[in-house]
Order: sequence, then C-alpha cells, then structure tokens
Amino acid sequence: MKNTLDIPQKPARKFIPENLNLDEWSEVEPLLKDLADRNISTKEDFNKWLLDRSEMEAVFAENVGRRYIKMTVNTKDEAAAKSYEHFVTNINPKISPFDDVLNKKLNDSSFKKDLKGGGYDIYFRGIQSAIELYRDENNELFAKDAQLGQKYGSVSGKQTITYKGEEITMQQAGTHLKSTDRGERKEVFDLTAKRRLEDAEEMDSILTDMIKIRTEAAKNAGFDNYRDYKFKAMGRFDYEVIDCFNFHESIAKEIVPIVKTFAEERKSKLGYDTLKPYDLSVSLDGKPPLKPFTSGEEMLDKTIELFYKIDTYCGERLEIMKEMKHLDLESKTGKAPGGYNYPLYEIGVPFIFMNSVGLHRDLVTMVHEGGHAVHSFLSRDLPLTSFKSLTSEIAELASMSMELISMEHWDSIYDNKEDLKKAKKEQLEGVLEVLPWVATVDAYQHWLYENANHTVTERHAAWLEISKKFSTNTTDWSDYKDYQNVTWQKQLHIFEVPFYYIEYGMAQLGAIALWRNYKRNPSKTMQQYKEALALGYTKSIPEVYKTAGVEFDFSKTYVSELASFVKEELNKLK
Repeated sequence: MKNTLDIPQKPARKFIPENLNLDEWSEVEPLLKDLADRNISTKEDFNKWLLDRSEMEAVFAENVGRRYIKMTVNTKDEAAAKSYEHFVTNINPKISPFDDVLNKKLNDSSFKKDLKGGGYDIYFRGIQSAIELYRDENNELFAKDAQLGQKYGSVSGKQTITYKGEEITMQQAGTHLKSTDRGERKEVFDLTAKRRLEDAEEMDSILTDMIKIRTEAAKNAGFDNYRDYKFKAMGRFDYEVIDCFNFHESIAKEIVPIVKTFAEERKSKLGYDTLKPYDLSVSLDGKPPLKPFTSGEEMLDKTIELFYKIDTYCGERLEIMKEMKHLDLESKTGKAPGGYNYPLYEIGVPFIFMNSVGLHRDLVTMVHEGGHAVHSFLSRDLPLTSFKSLTSEIAELASMSMELISMEHWDSIYDNKEDLKKAKKEQLEGVLEVLPWVATVDAYQHWLYENANHTVTERHAAWLEISKKFSTNTTDWSDYKDYQNVTWQKQLHIFEVPFYYIEYGMAQLGAIALWRNYKRNPSKTMQQYKEALALGYTKSIPEVYKTAGVEFDFSKTYVSELASFVKEELNKLK
C-alpha cells in the first residue's frame, strides 16, 4: 500500500459562491436566473455557460447527497431528516422549472451543433427527452413522492426485533438465519416476520399513495401509465419494454431450472421433507456461517488489500476513501437498511454506506459498492456533471463485475481452503439465484403500474402469482401466508427508485462474461474494465459494454451460454 496518497481536493468554484446557503431560495434563485437570462453570442460563451451549469449541478447534487447520507446514517436524527426534507420539498421543486428553461435554452442554441461526439450526443439526447417530459404541475407531485420515500426509509429503519434480551436490526437478525440450529432460525424468522407484518399495512399505504402520485404525473406528461413515462425519464434509449419481458422469459426458461437443482440439493443435504423459509441461508456443511470479519474496520482493511491485488488503482481509491472517512459500514439501531455508493460530484470522492454484521455477504456488498466507488473515481474528471450521471445498466456492470473478479483473490480473506471453496460456491450459486428474484421484482413493477387502480388484495395476489413463475416452488410457506404476501416490501427499490432493478440482472450477465474474460487474461480485462468505466455516460450502453469486452445481450442463447459457464465453475468446486 502507498504511504502517501493523493487526496482529492474540492476544485475552486468559478460560478457558484463558496458560501452559498442552499437552504435559502433567495440565494439560489439569482444563480438560476443568471443562467436563464445570460446572453450567449459566441461558441466560447456557450462552452462557459455549459461549464457553469455543470458546476451548479455538481454543487446542488452533492449538497442534497450529503443531507441524504446524514439522514440514512441515523434515521433518529430529526435535524438531518428535516434538512433533507426541506431541500426536496422547498428548494428542489423551485429548481425544476429553471431546469426546463435551461434545457430549452441549450436545445435551441445554434452552437449546440458544434459539439459532436465526446458524450455530447448522449447528453443532448437526454436533454431533449427531459424537455418532452417536463410539466410544471409535476414538481409538487415529485416532492410528495420524495417525502413518501423518506417515510418508507424511516419506517424500515425503525424495524428491530428483541432476541435473547437484545435489540437487533433486521440485518443482524439475518445472521441467525444462517445458524445450524433450526430452532434458532425459526424463532428469529418468526420474530422478523411478525415485526415486518406490524408495518405491512403502512407500507402498503405508502405504496398506494406513491402509485397514485406517479400515475398522475405520467398522465400529466401524456403517458398511459407510469411505467412508460419512467422508461423515458430513465433514459432507456437502448432497449424497450419488450426487451424486459424477453429478459424475464430467458430467466424463467434458462436459470430457474438450474436454481431448482440448488434447492433440491439443499433439501436433500439437510435431510428435511420440506424446506421452510428459514432453511434457505444455513450452510449445507453443518458448520457455522462464514464470518471473515469482526468489525467494519477489519472488513475495510481487508477489502483494501483485496483491491490492491486486483489492481493498484482500485486499492488506492478505497484507501483514499478511508483516509477521508467517506464510509459508514456497520449495522446499528436507527440506521436505514441497505447499502449504497453515493457519488459526490463536486469533490469527486463517493461515500459508501452499508450494514455490515461481519458475514461473508458483507464482503460481497463491500466489494460491490467498492466497484461503484472505483467507477466514480474513473469518471470524476469528465468535463460535465451529466457525463458522470450514469445509467444504471452501466453502473451495475462496474459493481457486479468487481464481485466476481475479486473472487479470484479471496485467498487473502480466507486462508482455509474449505472456507474459500465454500465462499466461492455461495457466490456462484448466488449469482444465478439473484436473477429470478430480479425478474420477479421487475415483472411485479410492470404489473403495479399497468394496473394502477388495483386493490391491496389484488396487489398481494399478483405478487404471489408472479413469484410462482420465477420460483423453484420448493419452499413451504404454508405457515407464513400473510408474510409471504408482503415479502416485496423489504425491496426498497419498489418504493424509492421505481423500475431500477432489472439493471442488476442485465449487469449480472455482463459481469459473468467479464469475469470469464478475466480468468483468461486478467491484465487485459482490467484495462478494458477501467477504459469502459472512464467513459461514464458518454457512450451508449452497448458501446460501453463493448469497450469492457462483453455484450449487452439477454437473449435465451446468451443467457444459456453464461449459465453453462457458471455451472462449469461450480463443478470445479465439488
């Protein structure tokens, strides 16, 4: 590891005042008016205007990002929650009309034609789409939607159970589901299910309100449903709704049968007549779950070492984040669930948030978010903030590829060969097992918005029906029917980032292909990986994948080919 690191510094601002108070609209509005009213008479004026707008976007995005981070690190911090809520309800809705004015100003400029390639075509394509979608009346609706998302996070963050006299988070409860004691697993699962059911009605109410708001916004913009609106809003220029349905079919036909063999093996090795929901995480070797870390700090240090083995640049980036304290890793009461890498566009150093409890799964999460972080660093010097605002299909390729590539160096985490083999087997089975879940969540979201007037009862029934299509149907839920109806409620994407989920499946396929390349030629693959990530969003999704040396393809043929490769690698671990 390096003794001296080149710690990034926030660049001096050229347009936005250093002491700008983003809580005060009276300070924000003049800057937006400057951009809206500025005379652009030369190519130089136009370029300066683009850079000033880009700086403004970076400052605003980082400011709200830091508010979000502070709020999720401690959901009990009322001041942090109010700070975030103030921005999304009182400031952001006032910015949106100016965004539309600025988009039109850019789109109408005669100097736009002088900027070809280098990402500008992709950027201008997005600007045109934003102009077509914008409606003044939607600003208030989106502010309400953001408030509901905040409410979901708050409800989730408060979910804990008391086990053996100790209050533990849902993430910590998950460690007990890996126990070799079936009685312990059942007890903890029962407590968890009961606790989630206490909030089930409120969660349904939140989603009902969200669907109503989102559907109204879509209709305001001239769309039949929110799904079609969201596809355009997310910039899904490189594939269509039918491609998602094709992905679903490929997973159902090519992956589910393989995953079913994993379930049958589990039932056989455990010696049970039926598998219960609390039997799905316990190790089949009868040993306690892998616990490679005793603290978040140890996990971070070992991951840094791991990243250095993969690529020096990658190791240095995580070490910089540690030095700058841009990580919050351990699970604790009051902390929001999940994990994320939040890009901070002004400083250019992201923030990693997660809920580690010391298990092997935490290593995978840490590596996943670390892949996102490396992506943030590689794209930080692109000239416009919009070039760094990644489409999810590209972003998840970076993170999911890092999971599989890192596996080649897990001997630095596990010195015991059997533990190493066990960890790899868990990872590879998980790679395939996640794909049906991704298809389930995505198909469910299509249903939710294609049938926006559904009742809660119909919603639960649809979840069960869709789940059946992508399930191995080997787990007996008969004792937990009520809970099974609402298991989707723990998937925060449905609430906070609708339709952002199929990207994980698409990127998983790309990651398998990239890992296959890495096994053949590590140095070339890492070079291609970094070159692809450095593009940010300056090329189409297929072009970025091609730069990484893989295909953007989810046909049955391609899915079958990649699944066969994973099966071959699993056979080597027997």
